[in-house]
Amino acid sequence: MSDYRKVSSNPHIRSKVTTRSIMLSVIIALLPSACFGIYNFGFRALLLILISILSCELSEMVFNRICHKDSSAGDLSAVVTGLLLALNLPVSVPFWMPVIGGVFAIVVVKMLFGGLGQNFMNPALGARCFLLISFTSLMTNFDCDTYSGATPLALLKGGKETDLFSMVLGRTAGTIGETSMVAILIGACFLLYLGVIDLRIPGSYLLSFVLFLVLFSGRGLDFGYLSAQLAGGGLMLGAFFMATDYVTRPITRNGQYLFGIFLGIMTGIFRIFGPSAEGVSYAIILGNLLVPLMEKITYPRPFGKGGEKA
Repeated sequence: MSDYRKVSSNPHIRSKVTTRSIMLSVIIALLPSACFGIYNFGFRALLLILISILSCELSEMVFNRICHKDSSAGDLSAVVTGLLLALNLPVSVPFWMPVIGGVFAIVVVKMLFGGLGQNFMNPALGARCFLLISFTSLMTNFDCDTYSGATPLALLKGGKETDLFSMVLGRTAGTIGETSMVAILIGACFLLYLGVIDLRIPGSYLLSFVLFLVLFSGRGLDFGYLSAQLAGGGLMLGAFFMATDYVTRPITRNGQYLFGIFLGIMTGIFRIFGPSAEGVSYAIILGNLLVPLMEKITYPRPFGKGGEKA
């Protein structure tokens, strides 16, 4: 029988792209940030990254074993979660903290809701927010052997000047993977080149954030201030690696633009009017919760449906 006459179950459109290949691409794209974090903060950063990844992998394996589910360790999603979680931690946190964060990210945020594809928020960010609320003093302590004192964003919020060149390169205090704007953008360009992500969400996120700062920060078109806000904190890491998560972003094109604009506005509100100098994590988590509504109002209407009746 001709291949054209064979009938198979859906999906009928096949692709060589798999979950594992996408996750592997994300891991490779995160390596510049991870390597710079290890260079910037020392061997302790490497240990935290390894502990976080191992905790996420073991949590998923144990959960699947207890619930008699097939092993899902091979899709590398737990590795991505562990790596992202570690990159969002200060290097000064105790070694038990990524263990607690990894268990929470995998078991509570991901597996209890059905596993990969069913989680309602980004697991790594969910775990980071959980740790930030539970252990605030530890999660906001950025003093280490290399740096001491406030982060650049904290200095900006206090009305002080920062060294923009050091912020772009990453020679500043902060979490392990958020300091180097250059390293993050290298990884982002790699994902854009492969087509794993596009600029709809990151572009609308960053543009709306800048516009919000111009209107409400009281600094107007202060390019030094705007550049420092873009380079500081977890904005770039969140915009390109966490807001673009396939599971927790809208599936509609207009929904993705709306999602990015919402994130930009919320990040601006948190940074300008909130007590903290950051805000990316909370903005993305709130955006994840509103994704079903964004998809509902931006879902394309079928042709001929919803028109006026004669």
